[in-house]
Amino acid sequence: MSRFSRASIFASQILRPIESKKQHLLPASQHFLAQRSSNRFFDIYKLGNKAAIEKERARLADELNRGYFADMSELKKHGGKISVANKTIVPATAAVKFPDLEVNYSDGKILKLPVSSNGNGNVTEANKLETPKASLVCLSFRAISQEMINSWSAPFLDAFSGSKDVQLYEVSLIDSWFLCRSPIKKLLLWIMRKPKYDESAEPKRQIVYSFGDHYYFRKELKILNLLTGYIFLLDKFGRIRWQGTGLATEEELSSLLSCTKLLLEEK
Repeated sequence: MSRFSRASIFASQILRPIESKKQHLLPASQHFLAQRSSNRFFDIYKLGNKAAIEKERARLADELNRGYFADMSELKKHGGKISVANKTIVPATAAVKFPDLEVNYSDGKILKLPVSSNGNGNVTEANKLETPKASLVCLSFRAISQEMINSWSAPFLDAFSGSKDVQLYEVSLIDSWFLCRSPIKKLLLWIMRKPKYDESAEPKRQIVYSFGDHYYFRKELKILNLLTGYIFLLDKFGRIRWQGTGLATEEELSSLLSCTKLLLEEK
């Protein structure tokens, strides 16, 4: 039996319990799910154990319960405001670490977020990054959320103009398997090049991209709706001390700026 045949058997084992749910998907959704799932079956085949199959089965069932139309329905209800932003800073003892995420600049350089004092945020070995006291990480999964991201990032840059202790990262997360392949990935980065900003300006507006499977990254951050924007304020240890979603309100912006000032004062 060829390895492709055995991989197909594993695939059928995983999909069989949830075939009834797939009948409710539109053709486009079925194609999208098959495209994302088929590339993982070979990894499961390599592992060849029940734990891997059960984990993938649970994941597929989870993804079947959520889709574009559910996200769009939520967006129409609350405009992307999944939850109200924190009014106060999260105590350091209660804060959780932001999940590790590898991102690319449009020139191909690689950065690992969060940039923190534990030394895991290097662009290259020859170019060590200074650890900021506060980092604003803005996550966008779809272009529709860019306006939401701008409603946070623009006032943030204005408020902390000239500060070298603050950094801003606007991260676009791209899940498409096809777009994550080289040289497609390199071509996409070239196409998405942004106009150069003033390199002397602080803090810099750093636009980066993350390619690949972000399912477990999203699970850690409890992200469900992919049409809205997510904002995280991190301290120098990469811990999440404040967060918001959707379009910024005046009250939420005031909270973000005051919490950032508190981080700058922390020892």
